[in-house]
Amino acid sequence: MKNLAWALLMPVLLLVHYPAKSQETNDQPNVIVIFIDDEGYGDVGSYGATGFETPNIDKMASDGMRFTNFYAAQPVCSASRAGLMTGCYPNRIGVAKALFPRDEVGLNTKEYTMAEMFKDQGYATACFGKWHLGWQKEFLPLQHGFDEFVGLPYSNDMWPYSNVNGEKSPKGTWKGNFPELPLIEGNEQIATISSLEDQDMLTTLYTEKAVDFIDRNAGAPFFLYVPHTMAHIPLGVSDKFRGKSEQGLYGDVMMEVDWSVGQIIKAVDRNRLTENTIIVFTTDNGPWLNYGNHAGSAGGLREGKTTSWEGGQRVPFIVKWPEKVPEGTICSQLACAIDLLPTFASISGGQLSENKIDGVDISPLLKGDFSASPRETILYYFGTNNLNAVRKGNWKLVLPHTYSSYDAEPGNDGNGGKRVERVIGNPALYNMMRDPGEQYNVIQYHPEKVKELMVVVEEAREELGDLNIGIKKGKGNREIGKLNGQ
Repeated sequence: MKNLAWALLMPVLLLVHYPAKSQETNDQPNVIVIFIDDEGYGDVGSYGATGFETPNIDKMASDGMRFTNFYAAQPVCSASRAGLMTGCYPNRIGVAKALFPRDEVGLNTKEYTMAEMFKDQGYATACFGKWHLGWQKEFLPLQHGFDEFVGLPYSNDMWPYSNVNGEKSPKGTWKGNFPELPLIEGNEQIATISSLEDQDMLTTLYTEKAVDFIDRNAGAPFFLYVPHTMAHIPLGVSDKFRGKSEQGLYGDVMMEVDWSVGQIIKAVDRNRLTENTIIVFTTDNGPWLNYGNHAGSAGGLREGKTTSWEGGQRVPFIVKWPEKVPEGTICSQLACAIDLLPTFASISGGQLSENKIDGVDISPLLKGDFSASPRETILYYFGTNNLNAVRKGNWKLVLPHTYSSYDAEPGNDGNGGKRVERVIGNPALYNMMRDPGEQYNVIQYHPEKVKELMVVVEEAREELGDLNIGIKKGKGNREIGKLNGQ
């Protein structure tokens, strides 16, 4: 793509902005969800990041609340996003793993999304970034409650080019068979991402679109979803941050993500919307560790993306809402991305659909009431429908399953290293309070906890199934959306 084309796509941000009439603080706050790709638990300053700084995200944490036991819905792209949007464990609605350009399925339009919940209350809604819930028109954001969309329909490595040097892969190879990567506005492709340099501009593009949306909708409630393409490989960063961190390209990318958060917060403040806006920062899953220095950090947690160990699914979560969320608070209660839809509905007065969901209202936690946790358990599903673990309170029971481990020599500089298949043959029990790194199996000492957690396991299997023991579906599974409704 030519630089001129990028210039034409980007909104011109005025140096002097005169804010529209600000909203009155009311029961319908604006909501902004910033959703990062493949960022690990240890990739934010307030969670222990080193080699780069994230001052804007850290300021969010000091101004609001930081969670230490928050989980993505699943440890992989499409499934995680489906859970966020619908309030359901992804396997309940048929979304498994990551969708590819060859797939003819997507998020079923019968599912009620977060955007639709807000839109039905009169909110303006927009998505700028990576969608990854189906690339055909009937699955794109405008068919799921969003008024505006600019971004990629799936992951930025699903293209026919090398992640290392951007050279085109030969036809017949795995990457060579991918189509060109489309940039979409609304329902139409407006450009092609055909070089690593094009990817360098994505974070800036999404940020400018987000700021422009805030400026245009400052007089009425809005819901803004910013699912950044970064820090998924191939990494891309603009010249303003390239070479700025001690950690290299990954650190540069995270510094630009932090800049993006700062720009969005500045737009909110400039439009006098600060006290009436909830801002959430989180990520879709843990780091893709076999990419070495192009991957993030799990912050001492075990394994990473696509695994049901803590490094795959426990993620940063920060929420800011002045005078509602207590400043500088740390919440250690269990929570999950599927909880955001019912929580936002409770706060804004929105209605939920008749479809059964798995999320719970965690608004008491956001307001600083930790006396009783709204969420008692976490289910760790992965693959087509495999229940790999469950957590209740501080105890996690890992069930027999097979997974791809990162316990091998990693790749580097954009080259992916190998992963090795591991088999968990027997259940294992971990105390998450004493052993968040899941190093010490204490199953022999706590048979009563195993019995308690197996009740959660059996209830989950009855409701949602478990392919690990041959149960394809439970009584509560629904169908993924199929192309042309077939």
